[in-house]
Amino acid sequence: MQGIKRRVVYITLYEGIAIVVASIGLALMSGQGMGHSSVLAVIASVIAIVWNLVFNTLFERWEARQAVRGRGLGRRVAHAIGFEGGLVAFLVPTIAWWLHISLWQALVMDLGLVVFFLVYTFVFNWAFDAVFGLPASATGAAQPA
Repeated sequence: MQGIKRRVVYITLYEGIAIVVASIGLALMSGQGMGHSSVLAVIASVIAIVWNLVFNTLFERWEARQAVRGRGLGRRVAHAIGFEGGLVAFLVPTIAWWLHISLWQALVMDLGLVVFFLVYTFVFNWAFDAVFGLPASATGAAQPA
């Protein structure tokens, strides 16, 4: 599976699981109800979807220019850290705004989510590639236009 179909399946599965887990985690960390936390999780998911599309498009363009093909441990770690690092920059202000807390408090709260999501992103990507195959950018195959 390649192209936009791959991205839609990836995002749907990844974010569906993420919304459930983040809703629970945010409710526990903030002391707010599941309803309030679930709305924040959905807002965070929308931000993550947009970032996911941008980041993965740029990552795959970079990856396609690399001499070494495939996705070894180093490339997977770089992908997970790059994605999550960018996401933190967008989510911390959002969490602070929604929960009416300081940026520092939001960052501290987000650190718990970051640790989970670093591992989750790494494992999810590895499992997704195992089930659906590597994208053309990682195999050297011609990429669809």
